[in-house]
Amino acid sequence: MPRRLARKLMLSITVIVIIVAAVSGLVNVTTEEQQLLNTIFLGADQLSKAITGATWFAMLDDHREAAYQVMETIALKQGIDRIRMFNRAGQVMFSTNPEDKTSAKEALPESSHSDLPSRVRIFRGANGGRRLAMATPIYNEPSCSQAECHAHPAEVKVLGVLDVRLNLESVDHEVAAMKFRVLVVTAVEITLISLFIIYFTRRFLSRPIDKLIEGTKAVSQMELDQPLDIVGSSEELDELARSFDVMRDRLRTALGEINQFTQNLETKVEERTQQLKAAQKKLLQSDRLASLGQLSASVAHEINNPVSGVLNLSMLLQRMLKDDGIPRDRIPEFRKYLGQVTSETARVGRIVSDLLAFSRRGKPQRAPADLNRILRATLSLVEHKMKLSNVAVETTMCEDLPAAQCDPSQIQQVVLNLMLNAAEATQSKTERRVTVSTGRGEGVVLLHVSDNGDGILPENLAKIFDPFFTTKPEGKGVGLGLAVSYGIIQAHGGDLEVKSTVGEGTTFTVSLPLVPPAARAESLPAVLARGE
Repeated sequence: MPRRLARKLMLSITVIVIIVAAVSGLVNVTTEEQQLLNTIFLGADQLSKAITGATWFAMLDDHREAAYQVMETIALKQGIDRIRMFNRAGQVMFSTNPEDKTSAKEALPESSHSDLPSRVRIFRGANGGRRLAMATPIYNEPSCSQAECHAHPAEVKVLGVLDVRLNLESVDHEVAAMKFRVLVVTAVEITLISLFIIYFTRRFLSRPIDKLIEGTKAVSQMELDQPLDIVGSSEELDELARSFDVMRDRLRTALGEINQFTQNLETKVEERTQQLKAAQKKLLQSDRLASLGQLSASVAHEINNPVSGVLNLSMLLQRMLKDDGIPRDRIPEFRKYLGQVTSETARVGRIVSDLLAFSRRGKPQRAPADLNRILRATLSLVEHKMKLSNVAVETTMCEDLPAAQCDPSQIQQVVLNLMLNAAEATQSKTERRVTVSTGRGEGVVLLHVSDNGDGILPENLAKIFDPFFTTKPEGKGVGLGLAVSYGIIQAHGGDLEVKSTVGEGTTFTVSLPLVPPAARAESLPAVLARGE
């Protein structure tokens, strides 16, 4: 069974036409044959009556030879096989066929058609051809039974039977020719109707459906500029094509609006991204300046000590210096004081250099960096502040720590934020302690910053990296230090984890990959956008 609708329709209609034509032809052949046989029956009956009428006077005068001669003459006509006459006993009294024996009894042949009248029989002859036999009774009429020559009493109604056999070969030839004509006409009708079915099905159904299929494929491939060219097929398909074109136009319009909206959205996202990047830079600098502000007092105090020492030493050196120079016995002491001046001045220079390096706003760049070196630089910035706050700093550094791909300035800011937060978390403790250590893991370097403070409440652990979340008193912080640190570590493809026990302390763990990731997990602008 074909799968295409047009082929199914053509095949179904063709089969129906074949069945109807075959039934119609069979009915016509059967009807024509029956009408022909009825005509033959009528002719045979009229012939039998004509023979009876022609021989009636001869039989009435008992001139049998004359009656037989009439029947011999009629039997010579075309289509008449034989004429026989039977008496009441069934004996053949006369036959136009010399092979029939007179005075012999012979049964009438059985008919092959059960629906024929009792007087008519159709059967097959010796040569296989069909024969029609018409049996006409010869009645004992009053004119015959009262004649002087008649030997039959009046109570006898039937004297014999006249049997006329007709050859049906011509009829069979005519029926065969008629069947052939009907078969040819039926075949021609089926062929022509099938051709018309195929043509009209292709013209009004298959081609429009194929165009509809092409249109749907074009729409599926987003080719929305090709209208359907279906006109004059049928009212239904024309309406379907118009509806499809309306849908295509609306889809094209909607797609154009979506594309325009997408472009506008991309433009807005790009603008927003640039704004977030600018905010990120400002936030990083603000956080750096805030940390710098926290260090300024301790750094100023730390700078003041060596400067005061240099001032005192310079005054001593000025007193040792005489008009004629430096006394020879005090030259070693002079050199000692001069070396101390140099040492204290170098110390001031180193402090100022570290402070400038931290506060300097440079372009972020990734390069292999030693985490231990970053930690030492950060410790030099907070060392004096920790001493002033009575916070003991314990450090443990892994000596064979590999270099990590990072921005040293941003990582130093993360370390500074974690150490300052750890120091502030120990304010309620009499023995304040901050522990910093480095280590290595599988493909990462690790930094641990721990304190022995009060710890973080469990309900606040999930919020500490949110922007502007803080547990510090008002005026002590804005809640950006950890958010900025988290964004920096995420931008480096690393992770920042926290573990805290209330009353015992908190540990922050920074992990930085040795190989930079192909894509950032979460940039700082995304962190800021998450807090909006």
